[in-house]
Amino acid sequence: MNLHSSPLAADAFIKARHRIAGSVLRTPVVPSQSLTQMCGSPVHLKLEHLQTTGSFKLRGATNAVLSLDDDSRRNGVVGVSTGNHGRGLAFAAKQAGIGCIICMSRLVPQNKVDGIQALGAEVRIVGTSQDEAQVEVDRLVADAGMTLIPPFDHADVIAGQGTVGLEILEDVPEVETVLVPLSGGGLISGVAAAVKAAKPDVRITGVSMERGAAMAASLDAGNPVQVPELPTLADSLGGGIGLDNQYTFRLTRDLVDQTVLLSEAEIADGIRHAYLNERQVVEGSGAVCLAAILAEKAELSGPVVALLTGCNIDMTMHRRIICGETVDPIHEGEG
Repeated sequence: MNLHSSPLAADAFIKARHRIAGSVLRTPVVPSQSLTQMCGSPVHLKLEHLQTTGSFKLRGATNAVLSLDDDSRRNGVVGVSTGNHGRGLAFAAKQAGIGCIICMSRLVPQNKVDGIQALGAEVRIVGTSQDEAQVEVDRLVADAGMTLIPPFDHADVIAGQGTVGLEILEDVPEVETVLVPLSGGGLISGVAAAVKAAKPDVRITGVSMERGAAMAASLDAGNPVQVPELPTLADSLGGGIGLDNQYTFRLTRDLVDQTVLLSEAEIADGIRHAYLNERQVVEGSGAVCLAAILAEKAELSGPVVALLTGCNIDMTMHRRIICGETVDPIHEGEG
């Protein structure tokens, strides 16, 4: 691990925090009595799912939009999304008074599409993977002169997500382990870089799903690789990391100490625990850190902070999961 190899300037997180302060919430950190009792050491929950748009993604999107010059704003912004980045970018663009188009695959749940459209952004559904939707993004950049704000592999996005790490250090200065949902790596890169700059010995654990975890597969391969994008309860963690990944693969490789993959049943357990024990409504991708603790797959030491990162779940599905029904998105709609 070498923080000096980071694409971010040393003060990038501080600057991002000041830039986005009037546009995002400083979310609370609360103790979990149930998980503390289970683990035998303090476990705290960072409630980032309470963010204005229901996800941490607002931080990175806002920092990126507010960092644009006038020429970059002129034709609007465009991005690819599995849901939460799109909502964050749509909100940030609306606040800045600029146009926004979000390209998404057919695997994105309808409630997330609706949420983006409600913020005034145009949504284009393209293909069955984030990589296929990215083709339309690239066309809009080339033909319409729009400015690309990607969901993770962008220095300003990473810096914005890293402000979560600054808040963790302030609220739990004695933290020894931080669990972070792992997808394209923007959140974990930012959090890990911000936390380890101050406390290099803090253990960072990335948590993803067994179905289509592109960053985990890339780390195993030693370079970015493509994986099939499959239906999963942790739908916001889907999508590739880009074969030409510039930042997050290297940062994740250098700064993350452990990667955990979860089954669909384990993710459902995390959603149920969040509701029944923590009184929080959390989507699958936002519940994976809880699920990793419950499944005893994460190596934990000392005070622990687990990130709850999104609440944008279809509430009919949430009710089914809470009531104990086995919900497997790969079979939804069959029969």
